[in-house]
Amino acid sequence: MATFLYKLGRLAFRRRHFVALIWVALLTLAGVGAASAPTAGTTSFSIPGTEAQKAFDLLEERFPGMSADGATARVVFKAPPGEKMTAAGHKATVKETVRELSDGSEVAAVADPYVAKSVSRDGTIAYAQVTYKVSGMELADSSREALEEAAQDARDAGLTVEVGGDALQTTPETGSTEIIGIAIAAVVLVITFGSLLAAGLPLLTAIIGVGIGVATITALASTLDLGSTTSTLATMIGLAVGIDYALFIVSRYRAELAEGREREEAAGRAVGTAGSAVVFAGLTVVIALVGLAVVNIPMLTKMGVAAAGTVAIAVLIALTMIPALLGFAGRKVRPAGEKSKLLGGGRASAAGKQNRPNMGTRWASFVVRRPVAVLLLGVLGLGAAAVPATSLELGLPDDGSQPTSTTQRRAYDLLSDGFGPGFNGPLMVVVDGKSSDDAEGAFDEVADEIRGLENVVTVTPPAPNKAGDTATITVIPDSKPSSVTTEELVHSLRDAGTAIQADTGAEVLVTGATAMNIDVSQKLNDALVPYLILVVGLAFLLLIVVFRSILVPLKAALGFLLSVMAALGAVVAVFQWGWFAGLMGVEETGPVMSMMPIFMVGVVFGLAMDYEVFLVTRMREAYVHGEKPGQAIVTGFRHGARVVTAAAVIMMAVFAGFIGSSEAMVKMIGFGLAIAVFFDAFVVRMAIVPAVLALLGKKAWWLPRWLDRALPNVDVEGEGLRTRTDRDDEDRQLIHA
Repeated sequence: MATFLYKLGRLAFRRRHFVALIWVALLTLAGVGAASAPTAGTTSFSIPGTEAQKAFDLLEERFPGMSADGATARVVFKAPPGEKMTAAGHKATVKETVRELSDGSEVAAVADPYVAKSVSRDGTIAYAQVTYKVSGMELADSSREALEEAAQDARDAGLTVEVGGDALQTTPETGSTEIIGIAIAAVVLVITFGSLLAAGLPLLTAIIGVGIGVATITALASTLDLGSTTSTLATMIGLAVGIDYALFIVSRYRAELAEGREREEAAGRAVGTAGSAVVFAGLTVVIALVGLAVVNIPMLTKMGVAAAGTVAIAVLIALTMIPALLGFAGRKVRPAGEKSKLLGGGRASAAGKQNRPNMGTRWASFVVRRPVAVLLLGVLGLGAAAVPATSLELGLPDDGSQPTSTTQRRAYDLLSDGFGPGFNGPLMVVVDGKSSDDAEGAFDEVADEIRGLENVVTVTPPAPNKAGDTATITVIPDSKPSSVTTEELVHSLRDAGTAIQADTGAEVLVTGATAMNIDVSQKLNDALVPYLILVVGLAFLLLIVVFRSILVPLKAALGFLLSVMAALGAVVAVFQWGWFAGLMGVEETGPVMSMMPIFMVGVVFGLAMDYEVFLVTRMREAYVHGEKPGQAIVTGFRHGARVVTAAAVIMMAVFAGFIGSSEAMVKMIGFGLAIAVFFDAFVVRMAIVPAVLALLGKKAWWLPRWLDRALPNVDVEGEGLRTRTDRDDEDRQLIHA
């Protein structure tokens, strides 16, 4: 592996014009493809294998044109103080709003509040239910604009009007946060390299890689049914790893220059050594992202595969375009320890500073001397941070978790005040009586059984289809949609349906947005353990090949689990318990997003293994080349700590930018990933890892002989390159002799 990549690096350095031309051509091709591709249509959203989805599919079959899984909006009207919504003037305003809303091409139906009797008992609040033909994720922007304009017209007439429901859901804008992340990354790179040009190379290649990846996703969006969230995740992950991978290779190149090597040789050795680590680190990220297919949610699978493709592009660019650009830069990229003149290079004190041990060396030496104390402090600290995770409650966000400044949240609160908290999360019970001898009797029996359950406020009469073999019943709970009580009611309804099916032959299914959220949460929860086994297992095998050790990969996996649990604990403390909620801009606490654990496991595992591979590979390289275990740890930190620290800070900056989002879900993802990177990079990799290696000594690198013979020799530490260099030195000596 190292020898092949060494040759690739030298080839890219020599043929830099050709390599640069290829990547520019690919970027142009992807851009043209994105520009000429048909506009992406509406993205489908389905959750195979859930009862709620089965019910939606049944409704589409038995109630054609009903749009069972279509988006809904509730336009909520409130009369001025001392007035009623039943006043003639207010009635006229509402009826005009209903007429406006009915004109939309994607609107399936609009329920007049006065016909549907959706006016509160005190007469102060009413709402119009708007049902669309497509889901909230598929709704066109023009339909949302028409909805907001109709609401504004009613406001102008003197009513308080708010709009809730999933019809307003949109993909959060993240452009400004990406710019902030890139700006911080640029500052960190300049500080790390002491050179504007060297700092610019990782940024340039990362942007080109993300550009190719996102343009390709855009070009294929219509064909493969890819949503906008797919390109958002690909951008976030691709930008982070693209900068990191290029950072590691440029850093190694400067280190090779500092050892006196020629520039082409330094480029080859940088790609042969750091490039090997990049390949395996990239593989772990790809495994983690593609492994999201285990969850069996098509949208999540597509997001994972697309992001994995962007990571693969980032790896290829780091291996080929970085050495090519280093060739173009020539002497402007200086050896490690030297700064450009613009940043203070050439001062008299520079040589003195270069001879002093750097921070990484001093820290590693301390850990090697006090491994037990450092290990205990790190493990206990992460354990304490993980304690809140024992109270983890999972759910999906609804309008009740929105900031109070949004119209969705205000509509949610108005409906709760006027009709009760459960009104925001109605459950739809679908009764399939096709296999029953008395379908109508089965419908009535189901309705009577539901009325006898706890936490039920309202049960509508069964509404059969034209064929009379299927009916729907709407159930209003007494508790809010995201509450545990509502979840228990859904399970009670399904248990009752099982008993009724045994008696009558009619199948009872529970669906609706609330039931779908509960099913999605359960599906994600059930998939977490298989996903962990798959991803951690495959990466464990990969790391055995990389490090030729059993204990080092085992330690890496256990350390990752520690950091993820600590990060989940921090998420629970902030978003569920409300600690530091004001500082983070969290206006409403509640259950943690059900996708959060599996999302964190996937993304953080891939990124954590990056730091593990880059840091420990350098230690392994020093150990293989004859250093004692303790000294190898110090050597690894001397060369890698500064770079890994810079990479982690860049990653945290990219993710932390999303904390400023007004969307609770995006805010939670940004905070969770940023704190997870902090725990993993600075506590696990920088403290626990060297402490464990110091305690294990030579045992850390133990591998059974039979396994050593069976495993392929990928030579990540570049032993083959050292042998090659030794031969070249001997040849030169013979020539001079």
